[in-house]
Amino acid sequence: MSWIDHWEPEKPEFWESTGKRIARKNLALSIFAENLGFSVWVLMSIVVVSLGSVGFDFSVGQQFWLLIVPNLVGAVLRVPYTFAVPRFGGRLWTTISAGLLLIPCTMLAYAVSTPGTPYWFFLLTSAAMGLGGGNFSSSMANISFFYPEGKKGLALGMNAAGGNLGVAITQLVVPFVITFGTGINLAYAALIWMPFVVVATALAWLFMDSLTQAKPDGQSYKLALSNQHTWVMSFLYIGTFGSFIGYSFAFPSLIKLSFVDYKGWVALAFLGALIGSVARPFGGWLADRVGGAKVTLGTFVGLAVGTIGVMVSVDSRNFALFFGSFIALFVLAGVGNGSTYRMIPAIFRTQSADDKSAKRQAAAVVGIAGAIGAAGGVLVNLVFKFSLEGSKTLTPALTAILVFYGLCLGTTWWFYLRRNVFAARPSLAYAGV
Repeated sequence: MSWIDHWEPEKPEFWESTGKRIARKNLALSIFAENLGFSVWVLMSIVVVSLGSVGFDFSVGQQFWLLIVPNLVGAVLRVPYTFAVPRFGGRLWTTISAGLLLIPCTMLAYAVSTPGTPYWFFLLTSAAMGLGGGNFSSSMANISFFYPEGKKGLALGMNAAGGNLGVAITQLVVPFVITFGTGINLAYAALIWMPFVVVATALAWLFMDSLTQAKPDGQSYKLALSNQHTWVMSFLYIGTFGSFIGYSFAFPSLIKLSFVDYKGWVALAFLGALIGSVARPFGGWLADRVGGAKVTLGTFVGLAVGTIGVMVSVDSRNFALFFGSFIALFVLAGVGNGSTYRMIPAIFRTQSADDKSAKRQAAAVVGIAGAIGAAGGVLVNLVFKFSLEGSKTLTPALTAILVFYGLCLGTTWWFYLRRNVFAARPSLAYAGV
C-alpha cells in the first residue's frame, strides 16, 4: 500500500520539493470521488419527479420520504466516516467509499426497470444512496492532513465546492439522460454514474496516498464536545448547509407540486445547487475580509427575505418570483456555508493557549458540524412533507423555516456580535469572528 511515513508540509523546502505535488494529486482525486458521492446522494431528487411517468404512483408523503431517507443516512454516516481515514488510511477508504456507490446505482437500475417494485425497496434504495453523503466528511478529513495550515482553507474550500457541484451535475444531466430513446428510461439515471464510479475507485487505489501521521485524536473530540461553541456553530450550520442540501433535495419536487404548469422547469433546478456551490468559496473569502460572524448574520437576514419571497410567490402563483427567490436562497446558503466554516478556526483560536490543540479541536468541530448540518436537510424536507400533506400548501413550512432563520440570526448576534461579548472576550474580535 502507498503509505507515506515522512510528511512535513509546514516546512517550506519539503512542501515545494515534494509535498505540494502529492497533496494536489490527492486533492484532485478526492474531489472526483466526492463529487460522485454527492451526485449519487441526491439522485432520488430527480428520479422521484418521474416515478409516476413509469408506473409508480406514490403519494406526496411517500415521495418526500424517498428524499428524506438518503439525507438522514448521509448525515448519520458523516460521523463514522470522519474516523475512517485515520483507521484505514485515505487511499483505502477513498477506494472503499467510492466503490460502495455502485450499490445504490445497481439497486436503482433494478427498481425502476422492474414493474411492481414495492415501495419498501425504493426506500431501501434511497437509504443506500445515503452512502454518498458520508463521503464529504472522510474526504475533508483526509485532505486536511495533506496541506499546511496556511493553505488548508483554499484546499478544503475547493474540495467542499467540488463535492457540492455533484448536486448540480446530477440535476443538470439526469433529466436529459432519462429521455434518451423513446419515453422515460429511469434506469439510465443510475447506469450513467457506474462507469465513473469504477474509474474513481480505480484511480483512488492506484494513485492516492495514506499518511501514517493521520492518527485519530479522541482527546480533541472530547474537548470539542464539551465546548458550547461546538453546538452553537452546529446550530448555525443547520441553517446554512442544512438549507443548501435540504433545498437541493426538494427543489425539483417543489416546482412540480406547486406549479404544475411549469414542471418543465425541473430541468433548470440544477441552477440552484450550481450557484450555491460556487458561492461557498466566496463566502469564505468575504469572511476573511469583513469577519465571519458579520457575513453569517447578513446571510440569515438574506435567507429570511428570500423565504418571504417564496411565501409571496406561492400565494400569488408567481412562478418567476418563486424560482428567483429559491435561487437567492441557494446563493445565500452557499455564502453562509463558507462563512460559518471560516468562523470555526477563528473561534477556537480564542479557546486554548495551545495552538495545536485549538487546531485539532477546530478540525473536530468541522466534522461534528458537518454531520449535524446535513441533518438540517432532513428537517427541511420533513416540514415540506407535513405542510403539503396537511394544508396542501408550502406556507406553514415556509413560516417555520422563517422563524428558524430568525433564531439563527439572533444566535449569531448574541454569541459573536453583541458589544458585551467583545468586552468580555476581546480575543473574539481580534480573531476576526
